[in-house]
Amino acid sequence: MPEIREKADVCVVGAGHAGCEAALACARLGLETIIFTVSVDSIALMPCNPNIGGSSKGHLVREVDALGGQMGKVIDRTFIQSKMLNQSKGPAVHSLRAQADKAEYTRCMRKVIENQDHLIVKQAEVCELLSETYHEGNSLYEKRITGVKIATGIIYECKAVILCTGTYLNARCLCGESIVHTGPNGLQAATHLSASLRNLGIELRRFKTGTPARMDRRSLDFEKMEEQKGDERVIPFSFSTDPEEVQIDQVSCYLTYTNEETHQIIRENLDRSPIYAGVIEGTGPRYCPSIEDKVVKFADKSRHQVFIEPEGLHTNEMYVGGMSSSLPEDVQLAMYRTVPGLEHCRIVRNAYAIEYDCINSIELKNTLEFKKIKGLFSGGQLNGSSGYEEAAAQGLVAGVNAAMEILGREPLVMDRSESYIGVLIDDLVTKETLEPYRMMTSRAEYRLLLRQDNADLRLGKKGFDIGLVSAERYRSICEKEKAIREEIQRLKSVFVGAGEKHQKFLEAHGSARLRTGASLAELMCRPELSYDGLKEIDPDRKPLPADVKEQVEIEIKYEGYIARQTRQVLQYKKMENKKIPEGLNYHEIKNLRMEARQKLDIHRPASLGQASRISGVSPSDISVLLIYLEHASHQT
Repeated sequence: MPEIREKADVCVVGAGHAGCEAALACARLGLETIIFTVSVDSIALMPCNPNIGGSSKGHLVREVDALGGQMGKVIDRTFIQSKMLNQSKGPAVHSLRAQADKAEYTRCMRKVIENQDHLIVKQAEVCELLSETYHEGNSLYEKRITGVKIATGIIYECKAVILCTGTYLNARCLCGESIVHTGPNGLQAATHLSASLRNLGIELRRFKTGTPARMDRRSLDFEKMEEQKGDERVIPFSFSTDPEEVQIDQVSCYLTYTNEETHQIIRENLDRSPIYAGVIEGTGPRYCPSIEDKVVKFADKSRHQVFIEPEGLHTNEMYVGGMSSSLPEDVQLAMYRTVPGLEHCRIVRNAYAIEYDCINSIELKNTLEFKKIKGLFSGGQLNGSSGYEEAAAQGLVAGVNAAMEILGREPLVMDRSESYIGVLIDDLVTKETLEPYRMMTSRAEYRLLLRQDNADLRLGKKGFDIGLVSAERYRSICEKEKAIREEIQRLKSVFVGAGEKHQKFLEAHGSARLRTGASLAELMCRPELSYDGLKEIDPDRKPLPADVKEQVEIEIKYEGYIARQTRQVLQYKKMENKKIPEGLNYHEIKNLRMEARQKLDIHRPASLGQASRISGVSPSDISVLLIYLEHASHQT
C-alpha cells in the first residue's frame, strides 16, 4: 500500500473543550488546521456535569471570551438555567454558572467548528507523533515535531501539534468489578499514543476522575427536594452577547441530601469499590471526591448535598451531582434509593470512575509548549487539570502560541497578576501536580483585580493584538473604559450639601446624616448606598449601560483595596520581569544549594518570580540567583 501524506500547518489531537478552542484559535489566525477526534459525536462533549462556569471557573470562561475564545458564546446560546454564585460576598468571588443543554451545547460548538474557515474535522485516532532531532542556540529543544500518523497509516505533516486528549488516553472505566477499556460515555479510547509520548521522553502519569449516575426524571419525586431556581435577571457569559437575548424561561434544579442509611450501605460495600480495593492506580481529584471518599474522609458528617440537575430540554436524564461513584450497579441502586426523592429512581447510566494517562506538566513552558520538543503543545486534562473551563483556557493559550510560533510572533504569556488563566498555567508548569488540578478563587493572590466582571477590560487588548478580537469589539471595550473613567471622575467632583433634602434622603436609606458637604463618590463608599440608589440626589447623571454602572460602583467602593493590591502587583512584577536565560547551567552557580540546583534544572523557570514559587527553592537561593544574574548581565 503506497504511503499517503497530507499537509497542514497545525494538527490538534482531540476535540473536547481544549481542542475546540485550540483549533478555532489557529484557524481564525489563518493557519490550515486539522482537528482529530476518535468520534465526531464527541466534539465539545460534556461527559460529566451539565454546566459551564461556577466558582472561579466562571472567571476562566469570561477570560476565554475576552481573548476571543468560543466557550462563553456557545453556553449563552444553549443554557437552560443561569445563576451568579457568591452574591452575598464581595465582587472578587462572584462567579457565573450556567446549566447547559448538553446535546445542544455539543451541537452548537460542532456547527461552529465545521463552518470555520481553514479548519478540517477528521475522525481518526492519532497513534504516533513524528519528530526530528533539533537544536536551537542555547534553548532546551532536543527535537522538533514534524507531523502525526493516524491508525490507518496516513501521515499528516505539520509545523505544530497540540495535544488535547482529555481523559481518552489509554482510558478505562470502572464500575465495581466491571472494567472496560473505553473513554467517557463508552466512546473509543486512544490506546496507541501513550507509547509514542514515552518514546519522545515524555513522562506519563495515571490520574482518575469519576461521574455520578443519570436518573430517569419520571422516577424521581421532586416534592421531597428543595427547588433551586435561576436568577431573575440573567447575565451572559460572553461580553458580545446582547443581555436581552439571554432572558429566557429557565428550568429548575433540585437539592436533596444523603443520610446515615446511605453512608452505611457505602461503608458495608467499600471492598467492592475499585478505589478501596486497590484496582484503581490513578490519583483522583481532591476537590471533587466520590461519594465513597466523602463517607470515609468526612465520617463526622451526617449528610452530604446531592444536586439533581436536568441534562437538557429534550431528555429525561437527570444528573445526580455530588454522588460520583465506582461502586457496582446493585450497590449504586441501593444507596441512591435511600436519598429523599430518589426512593423509586431508575438509573439510565451508571456512575463510573475513569482512569487515564496524563503528563507531568512541569515539562511545559508557560506557553504550554514542551520545553524539549519544538512545536509540540499540550492543553486540558492531559496536563493534569480537571474541568471543562480549565481545559478551554489552556486550549486557547496552546492554540494561540502554536500559531504565534509558526507566524514568527511574540507568544501569549499571562502572569498571575493579569488573569486566572495566568494563575492556572503558572500553577501547572511550576508546582508539581500530583492530583487533578482544579481552579479556585483562593489560588489567585490578586483576585480583587482579576474579577469576572472586568475580564474584557483586562484582556480585550491582548485578544485584539493577537487577532482574535475584532476591531469593532475592541473599540466598544475602549468606549466602555472611557465611560467608566469619566463617570468616576464626575462622581468625585459632584458635591452635595448638608441641606434638609439630602439629610432626609440619607435617613430614608439608613445612612448617617452629613455634617458637611460630601462628594457623590464619598457617599457611594457607604455600604448601604449604591450608584442606582443615589439617582434621586444626582439629577444630572446621564444614562449608562448596566455593565458600566457596575464597574463604576466596584471601583469606587473598593478603591482603597484595589490601590493596595495594585501596589502589590508592582512588587510582584519586579521579580517576574527578571528573566532567566533558557539554557542557564545552575550547577555552575556557587553558593546555590544542591536541592535548589536540582529543582531549578528540572523546572527551568522563565523568571526569578517563577523560580521563587518552586518547592525546594528558598529565599536565600533566590538571592544567590539574583546576584549571579546581575553579575552576568554586567559582564555582557
